[in-house]
Order: sequence, then structure tokens, then C-alpha cells
Amino acid sequence: MKTVAFVPVKLNNERLPGKNTKPFENGDPLITYILRTLRNTRGLDEIYVYCSDPSIQEYLPKGVTWLRRDPALDSSSTLILEVLRSFARDVDADTYVLAHATAPFISRSSIESGLMAVNSGEYDSALTVKKLREFLWINGVPQYDTSRIPRTQDLGDIYAETTGLYIYKKELLMEQNRRTGDKPYLIAVSDIEACDINEPIDFDVAEMVFNRYVSKGVRL
Repeated sequence: MKTVAFVPVKLNNERLPGKNTKPFENGDPLITYILRTLRNTRGLDEIYVYCSDPSIQEYLPKGVTWLRRDPALDSSSTLILEVLRSFARDVDADTYVLAHATAPFISRSSIESGLMAVNSGEYDSALTVKKLREFLWINGVPQYDTSRIPRTQDLGDIYAETTGLYIYKKELLMEQNRRTGDKPYLIAVSDIEACDINEPIDFDVAEMVFNRYVSKGVRL
């Protein structure tokens, strides 16, 4: 059984130009964090960075392979499933681990737990989620009893995808065009691991988290 991890990257980001290689203050370029974690993760046969720009190679550590992707996939209108299917056609594997440079604090233990769950056959996919215990409203309707407001700790568990990590079988993607199946394993992660960088403010927050917690080995 072959397991391949990959990090899709484009360098022409619109909301935060150059975010994937932007360094933290007192730190390294963003992409290096998830690549280091993947290199130390057990159960991976190959690790790729899937990027149309060959200049990305200067940021790749030993053991990580650059694979050129079609520049057409760099369009802002490109759907992530198009990227995933393109990579699967380029690199054959039984199981794929999709990670992102913009989720730099995903831990090795989270990846390995997801891999173990999927490869056991009990689950068809895995993804990182963050538990929410909040007073939520959907389409103007409260998701709690407003006449008898519960304590926060008594609210039902709702999970939000962090979009930082997905693990799936090839057939799920290629036959059903999905990265999460009907029986996914939910990898509940901490606020630190849930960090996802899209906007400039996200980078500022992640940089603060890095300098205050991650660089000092603090786990929340």
C-alpha cells in the first residue's frame, strides 16, 4: 500500500501575495513548517510539493520532491478538487495526504492518527476539525433554546473543518470526486493546529502564535 503526501502551492496568491514562502518574524518561510512535519511523519512513502513555479525548489528540504503542475491550475477560479485529481493522475498511490503550507502547525501525531484510521479500513477518509461550543445561528435560526440558555460547556458538539489536513483513498477522489467520504475520521485539533492563513490578519495571528507558543514548544 503506497501513501503519498503532497502540498499544493501557488505563488500568485491574491489575498496575501507570496504567503506560502513568507517568513515569520524570528522564523522561517511558511512552507518549511509543514514540510518538516511531513518528513518526520511515519507511514509516508513520498512527499511532494505541487507547484507550477520552479523557484519553489529553493524552499524544499531534502526528501521532498518538486512536481510541476499545469499553470492553468493557478487560476483563482480553480477548484481544489481539480488540483487533487490532477495530482492523482500524475502520482499514483493508494492513500493521499493533503497538507497545506497555510496550516503550518499541524502536528505529526494528528497526521499519523488520521493515517492509522484510514489505513485500518474502518474509515474512508480523515480530516482535521475544530470543536465548536458556541451559540450558533443558521439562516437566522438559533441552534439552542433561547428561552433556557444553556451553559457554554453544555452546548452540543459541532465541528468545523480546519481545511489544514485531509487523508483519502484514491478511489474516493477519482470515482466519487470527493476528499471526504461517508465515514470520515475526525481529527480534533487544538486552536494552534487549527490556524489557517488566508488573509494578512491571519498571518499576523499565526506569527504571534509561533513566537509566543510554537517556537517555545508550548502546546495548547
